[in-house]
Amino acid sequence: MTQINREWAISKLRDYIEVASITYVPDGPNSIGFWHYKLDKPKAEVQAATQIIEQVLDRTLPGWRTADWKEPARQPFWREREAAHRAVAQLEAEQELADNLGSGAPQLDASTLHPWVWGSVQGLWGSGHYRQAVGVAAVAVNAQAQAKVGRKDLSESKLLGDVFSTKDPEPGKPRLRLAPKEDSDTWRSRHEGAAAFARGVYAGIRNPIAHEAGDELEENEALEQLAAFSILARWIDTATVEKAP
Repeated sequence: MTQINREWAISKLRDYIEVASITYVPDGPNSIGFWHYKLDKPKAEVQAATQIIEQVLDRTLPGWRTADWKEPARQPFWREREAAHRAVAQLEAEQELADNLGSGAPQLDASTLHPWVWGSVQGLWGSGHYRQAVGVAAVAVNAQAQAKVGRKDLSESKLLGDVFSTKDPEPGKPRLRLAPKEDSDTWRSRHEGAAAFARGVYAGIRNPIAHEAGDELEENEALEQLAAFSILARWIDTATVEKAP
């Protein structure tokens, strides 16, 4: 799970559980089968709170919308309350483990990834579609690279292998430069490395996602793959375009 403010999330979830509380209403005199549950708060207030809590649940308990939970009869907003209870229990357990067994290792916050990457996948990520999110990020980075160099004749690994080439630019074939050109092994290594890295992430990450059926990625694995595309995005974004005279 990416970093969240657990204490804040737990507080919001508990508030929602209170707002969305219900009361059992038994059958009236001389009637059978008309029992039900009613909301303790006005429905409009519960609906407004639900709009907010759904976003918290998407981050803390992906998959809650379609989870195979037993539905209680005649209880309004039952799924949201069930998810809120489960999310509180999960967050409290995570907080206890972090407080007592914290690894001390730094954590990667997805929101700090390059905006071409994270900005294109937030909705998918929040709903637990990690594999699809990585694919969308790859497409977004490619589109930005094509726009920057003004080329649509090539894409992905072929495009980036070409634009990071150490060869001089040609008409219709500009290059991306990570540093002013100079005759040094460091300059050549930097651009050859960028080209090789780009070919690697598209061949090793993007292509299997696009062309092979596979199980959903684990969140930590998908985050690592997003980070790889974020590195590439920053190189493309900060590079200067060198065109042929």
